[in-house]
Amino acid sequence: MESAVPGFFTHFAMRPVSSANLEEILAEPNAPRYAILFLWGRNCPNCEVAKRALMQQPERFQWQDVRWLHANVYDDLDMATRFGLHGIPTFFLFKGARKVGRITSWPGISEFIAGIDRQLTQPLS
Repeated sequence: MESAVPGFFTHFAMRPVSSANLEEILAEPNAPRYAILFLWGRNCPNCEVAKRALMQQPERFQWQDVRWLHANVYDDLDMATRFGLHGIPTFFLFKGARKVGRITSWPGISEFIAGIDRQLTQPLS
């Protein structure tokens, strides 16, 4: 995994996924209830901005019962196609295997946290 932010994926723990194994990973028994999927690309300036922000205050991006997953969509075009991406970074929030939220582009620390908090407190219909 290449990144212009050295050590990002070791400092900010995220599990790598692919289009081939995403469903299986989301359905794992005893996994946290929610997952945030970070879709990024190598040499993507906005992705690097998001990574730097996440590393500045990683504790602000940790929620109870939430795990982080990631995929480089330049290396996994099927993942980009699957979600109809028009830009990166893109973040998807899943409850189990059900997609419940999406944030496209990096909105900033406060806006990102507020968006995830809103989704985590929404009752599912």
